[in-house]
Amino acid sequence: MDHFTYVDGRLRCEGVLVEAIAEAAGTPCYVYSRATLEDHYRRLAEAFAPLDPLICYSIKSCSNLAVCRVLAECGAGMDLVSGGELHRARLAGVDPAECVYAGAGKSDAEIRQALEASVGWLNVESEAEFENIASIAAAMSLPCRGALRVNPDVDPRTHRYTTTGKKETKFGVDLERAKAFFDTYGADEHCALRGIHVHLGSPIYSPEPYVQALEKIVRLIDELEAAGHPVEMLDIGGGFGADYETGQTPPAVDYARRIVPVLEDRVRKGLAVIIEPGRTITANAGVLLLRVLYVKRSGTRTFVICDGGMNTLLRPSHYQAFHFIWPCRVDPAHVPAARLRHMPGDYLETVDVVGPICESGDFLAEDRALPPVSRGDLLAVFSTGAYGMVMASRYNSMPLPAEIMVSGDQCTVVRRREGYDDLTAHELAPEPLTTVDHTVDQP
Repeated sequence: MDHFTYVDGRLRCEGVLVEAIAEAAGTPCYVYSRATLEDHYRRLAEAFAPLDPLICYSIKSCSNLAVCRVLAECGAGMDLVSGGELHRARLAGVDPAECVYAGAGKSDAEIRQALEASVGWLNVESEAEFENIASIAAAMSLPCRGALRVNPDVDPRTHRYTTTGKKETKFGVDLERAKAFFDTYGADEHCALRGIHVHLGSPIYSPEPYVQALEKIVRLIDELEAAGHPVEMLDIGGGFGADYETGQTPPAVDYARRIVPVLEDRVRKGLAVIIEPGRTITANAGVLLLRVLYVKRSGTRTFVICDGGMNTLLRPSHYQAFHFIWPCRVDPAHVPAARLRHMPGDYLETVDVVGPICESGDFLAEDRALPPVSRGDLLAVFSTGAYGMVMASRYNSMPLPAEIMVSGDQCTVVRRREGYDDLTAHELAPEPLTTVDHTVDQP
């Protein structure tokens, strides 16, 4: 699934020793494999080829411009959720017409930006948002296309923070409201309501929730068209899983084998399909490199304290997510054959892998079996290419890590490591807020 492999006990990304990357770039450091990004995109495209979909990469999973450019070169459009992501997509060379724009809280400025850029589809999440988009489009004389986000009320059996297809989420409208929505707004001349968007959540490790949801959506499309509301596009979202543990998620062909038959008849009749993959492309394309600072024993617990924690990778503390962690140099006999939650071996020690942040919740792994490590050892946190750097913070005034792209035996710094001056750059020249109106009547 990826191009991170141990050779003679030493971890390589494609043709490069990650120890050499850490030595040159410092730690913490994110390392991405171009070949893995390309392979995962290609597998998706080939698996879903019968639907001829537009694959819109979900920028929020890993927004680095170099990553976006690699996928743009593969032929991807982009799935956006903010004006900043539209800015990134354009810098990456993506035609805004090949983008879909989601998000329940688009500001007026973001809507105007999307209209000026001629974004392909605006995914609409509520009646109030549709009315606002149509009003702004009318004022700007820039008509657009809208896709209603519909919640099919299917449980994807994932973390409650990343479940988005149930009735009780802040996203979209439920099936019962969808037809009334089209009856009310389907004839609007400024925002042509011609699409349906559905996104169940992430990560989803089975195709079955998609089948359940899409069967409901196809019936809805039949009802809408019978009522005189043509549907030109169906955006089936993303959420396909990644291999945080070896064999955890099905390959793309397994998802496609169940999804394609539900939609291919519709596609033959002219329905366009969009897919929004994120982590299934990027997660296994990245690792986070950390240096061990100290090994501390306290009571019955052993702590491996590293130079990055929840500030560099939030997922373990925020989602209780599992990431496989292993030293970058081990005895060849201790090279892991698979990424497992519970690694077997008498040579292993049970530890907590933690960071330097002043929070008890600052951990990357708890009760984890690792080979013995010492101060200065280099650890790799695997499957961190998605929702890693994009969720990193400067908490405790910690500068953000570097990001490195590897292609074959070549390494490129695609985001330089921050220094202390970067932390304070926006604070050193205070300016008066001259537009404040001091004449506002007081109560």
